[in-house]
This record gives sequence, structure tokens and C-alpha cells, in this order.
Amino acid sequence: MRPPSESVVDRFLRYVRINTESREGAESVPSTAGQWDLIRLLERELRDLGAVDIHVSEHGMLRARVPSTVARDVPCVGLLAHVDTSPAVSGANVTPIVHVNYQGGDLVLPGDRSQVLSPADWPVLRDMVGDDVITSDGTTLLGSDDKAGVAAIMTLVDVLRQNADLPHGPIAVGFTTDEEVGGGIDKFDVAAFGAAFAYTVDGDALGEINDESWNARGGTITFHGLSAHPGSAKGVMINAAYAAAHFLTSLPATLRPEHTDGRDGFIHPYGGTLDVDRAAVTIILRDFEVAGLDEQEALVRRLAADAVEACPGVTVEIALRDQYRNMREVLDKHPHLVEWALDAARRAGLPARTRAIRGGTDGSRLTFRGLPCPNIFTGGHNFHSPLEFNSRRGLEKTAETLLHLARIVAEHRGER
Repeated sequence: MRPPSESVVDRFLRYVRINTESREGAESVPSTAGQWDLIRLLERELRDLGAVDIHVSEHGMLRARVPSTVARDVPCVGLLAHVDTSPAVSGANVTPIVHVNYQGGDLVLPGDRSQVLSPADWPVLRDMVGDDVITSDGTTLLGSDDKAGVAAIMTLVDVLRQNADLPHGPIAVGFTTDEEVGGGIDKFDVAAFGAAFAYTVDGDALGEINDESWNARGGTITFHGLSAHPGSAKGVMINAAYAAAHFLTSLPATLRPEHTDGRDGFIHPYGGTLDVDRAAVTIILRDFEVAGLDEQEALVRRLAADAVEACPGVTVEIALRDQYRNMREVLDKHPHLVEWALDAARRAGLPARTRAIRGGTDGSRLTFRGLPCPNIFTGGHNFHSPLEFNSRRGLEKTAETLLHLARIVAEHRGER
């Protein structure tokens, strides 16, 4: 088989240098101009690689199609990745570092030597001895979430262009914006995408197929007080900040993200504003079961009421909304989609398994919009962090798995 015109690693290294950090609270989609830079680049590259029906929406949603090479009727499979990176850590001026032929031990990142990637914290590094480990320089995130997925999909398109005799059905390619801040996927046109089913390429450890995600809820707890000049505030000022502090310190430590793993849910206050007359806490709730999510919301409402009672004169406004649901509710009705992904990973020589993802993907929402979307690994780890990393093998095996998946769908003709 002829290789791609550009290796998946080289593609990845190019893409991560483009600042596509998304922004919370923006009114536009995409929320940042940098996402347009990568979308327009991908649009040009898809055209050069022979993709057809290329379209970019006003919201930066890019879709394209790779035509079928078989005469029989095969349903269209979709492959999706998001171009934005998390605003939790800077995505500006990313300097990727390739640690060639990693031989174990700690990796001290040169841009910030306090950032040390250690096998003691990330045992998976022990499996990467002899591989080329890829990190940032420690001053930014790497952007593997999800430019690894973008690079793997583009490499698949490239490989299919170089090997026109490979049998596969039609493939819909989609690149989305503002996944990290939520809401972007709501602008994605599922009908126009044209896929019968799809896979997001937005996971982590090699061989892991995610068939389950959180049930997610989030919003704002806003405490209202009354401001006054502190020199004449006696009997007048009502400081909402104390109610917010009471609320935050009353949240059970056992429900903090840093104290949970596996199938444990969590409550996570992650931002807000603090003023005398108004103190707002932005918060997310996560659980694999709807009943558990409802229990979390009931707890949040009770603790907010307790904070108001402890701070006379303060009032509270609670605005929580569902963000996405556990995709397993739908995917259980389409078990062959997960089976095909597992088979593709095995054909790539990986120990394949399913795992519930402690997060959400664009596929979580698309699954409930009529486009079932299991999630495929990318080989990346420690997302949203200066210590994010991937490897040459991680990227190559992801791209190889996508190639096997395209062929498997054609073999089965999508029938089950």
C-alpha cells in the first residue's frame, strides 16, 4: 500500500501550531478567529486530496465526502473531530516537542522546567519506551484534543487518495467548532452531513472505544446581595460573597472531580464572579445515571438554600440546564457500530476494549439527533493540561484503525 503524501505525525505537528483555543461566553460560533484559520486550511487540503461536496457553514462547520470505490450499495459512514482546543490552558504559540526514541524516566519540558511528565503519574509512558513521545514545551497545552483526531481523519483521506483501489463505501468527513465550550455542535447540519452513522475521533488511550458518556447538566448559582459604601455599611450591606463561600465550602469533598474516578459522578464549580451585590458560581454536574444527576441537582439546590439561610437578606437564583445525555441509551440499539470499531482496532494490532468516557463529545449530542456516534481513541493523554502528550505510534495506530473501519463497513455493507 502506498503511504500518504504527508505522515500523520507531520500533519499533527502542523495543525497544533495553529491557535484554535475556543472562548467561554462568546455570542458567535465559532467563538474565536483562530478556528477559522484551521477550518479554511482543512478545506483547501480536502480539495487537494480529491474530496467532494466540500462545504463550510457560517459557523465554521466543515463537511466533505470521499466517494465510494465499490459498486454495491454501502451506507455512508461519518468521521468527526473538533478543531478547537480548551480555554483551560493557553493554545497560543504551541511549540510541539518530539522526544525521539523515549527511553523511560521523567520528561522535563523545556519551556517551563517545573512541568515534568513522569511515569509515576502516567504509567502509560512505560508502554511508550522506544516510541517518539510528543508534548508541548510546557507553556501551553499540546492540542492533541482534538487535532490528533483531525490529523488521523485527514491522513485517512490522503491514504485513500493514494490507493484508489482500496475498497470502501462513501465516507463523510466533518470538522466542528467550539466543542470545548459547548454549543458548537448545535449548529451542525446532520441531514446535510449525509451519514447513516458516524464516529467521533476524540478519545484517548489506544484501543479504547467509548460507548458511554456522562449525563451532563450545568449552569449558574447566583447569590444576590446589596452593596453599600463600606464606611457606612452597618445595617445596610448584604454581602453575597459570603453566601457563595458558604455554598462552595459545603459541597461534599467526595463529589469533587479530584476525588472521583471510574463511574463516580461529580459536582464541579469551575468559575464565576465575586461582588458584594452579586456572586455567581458556574458549575457542572456529571453522572452516568440520570437518577444520580437528579440527586446532585437536589443537593446543589439544598446547599444553596442553606447558604441563603445562613446569610440573612441574600437571595439566590439557580439556572441549570441539561447539556448532553449518556449516548449508551441510543448506542445499545446499534451494537454493531461499537463491534466494528473494536474489530478495526484489533486489525490494527491493538488490545481493543470499551470504556465509559468521563467526559462528553460532539457525538454525545449527535447521537440524540439521529446520528449514532461511538467515540474512537486518538492515543492522547492528559488533555487540557501543559502535560498533555501523544506519540508517533498513537497517531499512526489511530489513522490505521480508521482505514480498517472504512473497509469493515464496506465488508458488512452496513447491514445488521
